[in-house]
Amino acid sequence: MILPIRALGDPILRTKAKEITDADKDMLPELIENMRETMKKANGIGLAAPQVGYSLRIFVADLRVLAQDEDYEDIADVLASFNKVFINPIMIEETGTEWKFNEGCLSIPDVREDVARKENILLLYQDENFVEHEERFSGIFARVIQHEYDHLEGILFIDHLSSFKKKILKGKLSKINTGNIQVSYSMRFPK
Repeated sequence: MILPIRALGDPILRTKAKEITDADKDMLPELIENMRETMKKANGIGLAAPQVGYSLRIFVADLRVLAQDEDYEDIADVLASFNKVFINPIMIEETGTEWKFNEGCLSIPDVREDVARKENILLLYQDENFVEHEERFSGIFARVIQHEYDHLEGILFIDHLSSFKKKILKGKLSKINTGNIQVSYSMRFPK
């Protein structure tokens, strides 16, 4: 089922998500399926549970769409197979040089800006079968994970922008906050 994506201004996007416990496990398969379906319908590459109204520490990432991008020809095979679920992730470390990349967010449609993030991460997480992994990611893989992890912490990509850049975007962000925007996917705007 396609879930409405929460728009900028919804308080759940600014709330630190709760850890998933045994009590949540029965509802997770359906939530994961719905999140994947919602992300695909919105042409996204990542989606965190708070973006669809669940204050839970889980996000999905599917980078197959990037495999078609000529900028990623050299890693197309790896991108094509990257379709993961991250449950209760813990960012152990972020290392390397900061690099800028033009990011967007399904909760903040039509806004894209350069965000600086570290190039490498070490992440502890559980997959959809609750198997624990400690894994290193770099480049675009680390970037997508850092972006979605931020959602679990109540952080949006626009929080990484300078105050000057935020002032420039103020009108656009206000339109999103009030629902005065057209999108091609289901959204829920704050009241």
